[in-house]
Amino acid sequence: MIKRLFDVELKRHLANFPIVTILGPRQCGKTTLVKSLEPFPLYVDLEKPSDHDLVAADIEGFLRKNNTPVIFDEANRLPSLFPVLRSLVDENRINGRIILLGSASPSLVKGISESLAGRTSFLDLTPFLWPEVAPPVTELGLDMLWFRGGYPSAALISDDTARRDWYDAYLRAFVERDLNALGVEIDAVAMRRLLQMLAHGNGGIWNASQYGASLGLSYNTVNRYVDILERTFFLRRLFPWFSNAGKRLIKRPKIYFRDTGLAHYLLGIHSPPVLDVHPARGASWEAFAIDQLMGVCSVTLRPQGYYFYRTSTGSEVDLLMEWEGRRIPIEFKLHSAPGNDHLKGMRKVMKDLGLEKGWVVYPGEKTYSLGNGVTVVGLARLLAAPTEVLG
Repeated sequence: MIKRLFDVELKRHLANFPIVTILGPRQCGKTTLVKSLEPFPLYVDLEKPSDHDLVAADIEGFLRKNNTPVIFDEANRLPSLFPVLRSLVDENRINGRIILLGSASPSLVKGISESLAGRTSFLDLTPFLWPEVAPPVTELGLDMLWFRGGYPSAALISDDTARRDWYDAYLRAFVERDLNALGVEIDAVAMRRLLQMLAHGNGGIWNASQYGASLGLSYNTVNRYVDILERTFFLRRLFPWFSNAGKRLIKRPKIYFRDTGLAHYLLGIHSPPVLDVHPARGASWEAFAIDQLMGVCSVTLRPQGYYFYRTSTGSEVDLLMEWEGRRIPIEFKLHSAPGNDHLKGMRKVMKDLGLEKGWVVYPGEKTYSLGNGVTVVGLARLLAAPTEVLG
């Protein structure tokens, strides 16, 4: 079993809260994570008809009869569970009593936010992160994790055709079954087309009107679809950083795929040689690096916020991270040896915001200085030791 970075976080949450809600996309490893607990709690799969019906028939009776830690997988399938849990916790607050697993954010699952406010903590689980699978744990290289994506079932499949079949089944289940189960009414064909368009525009500035015109959908409908995709962990909206610096700033968010393996599937990139020459290669690597860094930092640095910065005059940086009162500018370059000729936009940002240090992240292994506070560092090293590198 591959040890996750989130193991320690999970145990900390269980020690401090009566209910812990673990959220993340389907097949990212939530069930595997909780099954590593010792002693293993009672496990209830609410997608399984027999388990669902047993609990739904008498929720309170089930909980009182099983007065031990319980895991409810896909808890969003039984919204009536949440108010009963609230009453149970208020009656007898025992930390680590309940673990809820879900594949949608609380804002999309009625009951969690309202019924369990102040009673549950939230742990957002990602697909595999590089420090979890780096050799010798697995034989995956960083480039292969980028190509395959981090979903365990896809990352560990060596056969490209089998992985393509897995992503096809995964996407069909999401569009045709999972969204309906969450009570989300969508046009499955339009959603699939939107996902393909978003894969081609991975990392681009969001323009709902443009996408809507291409799909024959209204501005509001396209925005609603993207909101659903964000709240089911398919997409990430990275918002721009605002200040009163008197600059003409870009004010719309960027849209990134959370998993590059899924984006590659939608782009028809089914083998590493195709990725090597594909025009979307640079944008895909940027999306991969950003998601990996944010995932690792969520359990290490715990930054206060993530943004990008862009002005109409050419000041630009891919990621602006707020951490311990500092603003950390990070630029991602898919280049063998980034130099100063690649950094005009970033240096403008540093000047605009009065920042003394900046980082350029690339696929290589060497760490070197470009002068004036700018350091070039390999993505693998940054992910392995973010506190050391950025501290």
